[in-house]
Amino acid sequence: MGRLGTGIGWRPDIADGIEELPGVEWVEVVAENVCADRLPEGLERLRRRGTTVVPHGVSLGLGGAERPSPRRLVELAHVAEALDAPLVTEHIAFVRAGGALTGTPALEAGHLLPVPRTRDALDVLCANVRIAQDALPVPLALENIAALFGWPDDELTEGQFLAELVERTGVGLLIDVANLHTNHVNRGEDPAEALDALPLDALAYVHVAGGVERDGVWHDSHAHPVPPQVLAVLERLCDRVAPPGVLLERDEAFPPVAELAAELAAIRAVTEGVRHG
Repeated sequence: MGRLGTGIGWRPDIADGIEELPGVEWVEVVAENVCADRLPEGLERLRRRGTTVVPHGVSLGLGGAERPSPRRLVELAHVAEALDAPLVTEHIAFVRAGGALTGTPALEAGHLLPVPRTRDALDVLCANVRIAQDALPVPLALENIAALFGWPDDELTEGQFLAELVERTGVGLLIDVANLHTNHVNRGEDPAEALDALPLDALAYVHVAGGVERDGVWHDSHAHPVPPQVLAVLERLCDRVAPPGVLLERDEAFPPVAELAAELAAIRAVTEGVRHG
């Protein structure tokens, strides 16, 4: 994967502010929120400035038993081409269940749900990933998700599951260090152990985001400042590999541009400090 640098998630609420932020080399946009034939003017302005734009999908449901929607894959491919994107990203998750194959009503979760870490689930995920790869004009990378629970009878750790996924499909990895911290608090999983098991040569880029702990549960809110614990996980990752790109996610309760700039500076200090210190 090529170098992306430091970036931020593009959202209409902060589109003007993003253009003012210093040192933003790329942005990520939720793929389902843009149309290939009618891109938002704010994105077009960034593209004219030479800013890389990466589409980030949320609805393929690659971890589900149902095959990826051909229509959705065509739409995602068109968005990638319209943005001249170097890659497309999605999640290791399922988002729907039921339907004609099961003889039950189709249900949309409205949320990214964790995939059981079993070999059967891995087989399904790998088959769906290959279908998506064949349909897309650029490489695909997949993100580890945050979860409030784990399925019983897991056969593999997070690191083992992702390592075998990469080995079998050649897919890239989008590692969300905030999600690693979330799973540490909520499921007792050690971020360092997960990082040690990951094939970091497949790393496409990294997500960093804020959250909040309430009653012993970490909520991956994307509406709070990035806490020191998440920056510490980022530092551990950077001890192992120089990430091609690092991106700040913020989806709600947007702060002033100066606060976003300070968060980007803190992220850059970690990545550059570890790399060159």
